[in-house]
Amino acid sequence: MLVILGYLLVIGSVLGGYVIVGGHLGALYQPAELLIIAGAGFGAFVVGNNGKAIRATGKALPLLMRGSKYNKAIYMDLMALLYRLMAKSRQQGMLSLERDIDAPQDSEIFTHYPRIIADKRLVDFIVDYLRLMVSGNMNAFEIEALMDEEIETYENECDVPAQAFQTVGDSLPAFGIVAAVMGVVHALASADRPAAELGALIAHAMVGTFLGILLAYGFISPLAVVLRQKCAETTKMMQCIKVTLLSSLNGYAPQIAVEFGRKTLYSSDRPSFLELEEHVRNAKSPAKQTAEQDA
Repeated sequence: MLVILGYLLVIGSVLGGYVIVGGHLGALYQPAELLIIAGAGFGAFVVGNNGKAIRATGKALPLLMRGSKYNKAIYMDLMALLYRLMAKSRQQGMLSLERDIDAPQDSEIFTHYPRIIADKRLVDFIVDYLRLMVSGNMNAFEIEALMDEEIETYENECDVPAQAFQTVGDSLPAFGIVAAVMGVVHALASADRPAAELGALIAHAMVGTFLGILLAYGFISPLAVVLRQKCAETTKMMQCIKVTLLSSLNGYAPQIAVEFGRKTLYSSDRPSFLELEEHVRNAKSPAKQTAEQDA
């Protein structure tokens, strides 16, 4: 939604300013120029990316129209979920988590937090490393190294569509110049026409430069920034899980481990110490918490 709003602001500001100074919108309607720029940009995208990158970019497009799903509420749900898992393992042993790990959709702990269970990437990240912790064959340093590798891999995968958008955005001003030069060539080839017609042809050619720059910096390049921001939010959740689980693995009590995880979150949405403590206290009695939510 914010992407559409931003596009409307860009179009309104540019065209509004143009009309205020007396410009005629009809002069900007140059479908041939747009075809040259958009077609060349898409062709460059196809040339510069393999099949995997093109598919990844296509899958990333719906994400651009969605708002952020990571906020204070889901952060606190994550902290409460991790607290309950660590508390159960501390009281009943790590082996007691096997059923929760094998079928999180049927787990009484996981299903209590639908916002977390709906995020397959986070659930897989949690259960995969809990499974390694249950096995008992890896120490904290080995698990931390593996977590870092997985997070880095995810960041690299996320950057593929973002880099594709960035590259196309960077190329569009140049394609706009190409369209403008071709328009100027056409105008010069028509030098025998009256001055008024020749001036109109040159003006039409200059629209190519305008469109290339506008499409690049007003429409395409910002999408790369949005995708990187969304990737950073997911990465932050994974880092929070990493720090919390490693703290528990190193012997810290569940309350201290979730506090370590809280410190990794962005300050704009990070719950306060008292907010998290209250939420975790409710997590100790999930039946009570459910009753309060229903009320």
